[in-house]
Amino acid sequence: MLEFLSIGLLALIIYTYLGYPIIIVLLSKIFKRSRNIDTRFRPTVTWVVPSYNEEDIIADKIRNLIELDYPRELLEIIVITDGSTDKTPIIAAEFPEVKVIHEDRRGGKSAAENRAMKFVSGEIVVFNDANTIVSKNALNEMVKHYADPIVGGVSGAKGIIVKEGDTAESKGEGLYWRYESAIKKADSAFNSLMGAAGELVSFRRELVVDLPEDTILDDFMQSFNMLKQDRIMVYEPEAKAEEVSSASVEEELKRKIRIAAGGWQSMSRLLFMLNVFARPVQSWMYISHRALRWSITAFALPILFIVNAFALENGIVFQLLFVAQVLFYSIAAFAHVNRHRVMSGPILAVYYFTIMNYAVIAGFRRFIKGSQKGAWERSKRKLA
Repeated sequence: MLEFLSIGLLALIIYTYLGYPIIIVLLSKIFKRSRNIDTRFRPTVTWVVPSYNEEDIIADKIRNLIELDYPRELLEIIVITDGSTDKTPIIAAEFPEVKVIHEDRRGGKSAAENRAMKFVSGEIVVFNDANTIVSKNALNEMVKHYADPIVGGVSGAKGIIVKEGDTAESKGEGLYWRYESAIKKADSAFNSLMGAAGELVSFRRELVVDLPEDTILDDFMQSFNMLKQDRIMVYEPEAKAEEVSSASVEEELKRKIRIAAGGWQSMSRLLFMLNVFARPVQSWMYISHRALRWSITAFALPILFIVNAFALENGIVFQLLFVAQVLFYSIAAFAHVNRHRVMSGPILAVYYFTIMNYAVIAGFRRFIKGSQKGAWERSKRKLA
């Protein structure tokens, strides 16, 4: 039993982080989905920026949007500043191109977006974080996909600004997003993107639904609402949204735990995606890309270590597997002690993989306790 359990747990981990990515990339090349793309398509767009106490960056953010390569008469910009206690709404209101929506109540990002939708007039609505800088052509790259009626939403590509001399919090996050972006691109090409990043995402206005105010991952939930309405999500790597990394590993871990808690919450509300009879391909993609990584695979890692320790007498294979795990976690521990120093790529990958899975387990604890709220204190980030 110990042998079979060890092999099964190892196979699950390998499939989640290596097997599925390889399979979906191959499928996306062999069975690439054909879509209607029209680079001349120009719908009306409302660009929404949810902001909370962003007085240091909001002016630069608005200038970034004003400079977008898109017809001015077709673009409406809304900055919603619910709960802000600094000068964010005052600074934003200085720009005549911007509509500012503010109330003192702080309900969180989902509540703010629900309220903002009452003021949206564009055919397409874009949600974009205030701390990102988007590429000048980002909007053109996204809206071209809406010429195809099957497309319900389009996600841009998140990028992390990594500078020479940056330590684990920058390089680790950048490494993870390069890996994740490759999977997103393949998911989208084969069938549909399995969840958008909230840094830059767009939807058809009429398909957007109000989310419960306690929703943690609004972007993720809204993406799957598109699938529920029999539309698909597209990933557009040329629509770039870049941001600096968390200020420290501690801040990045805090952010990861919040996202993981949101992942557990989302899975509890997306049970329709588990119906393999109604949507076999999308269910397989969702389970493989999202559900496994956000649930049992993270727990499989420590369980494998414990089970393997009891199976050492079962042969050289299990002894080598145990030694490999001890070495792997020793590297992660070494990296944690030296987390404020510059690391090589392999060491960084081991470390980031370990803290990412720790965050899933810690996020599960928060989800069970109900301690992760929809409104949260944002992680501190490096200076741009």
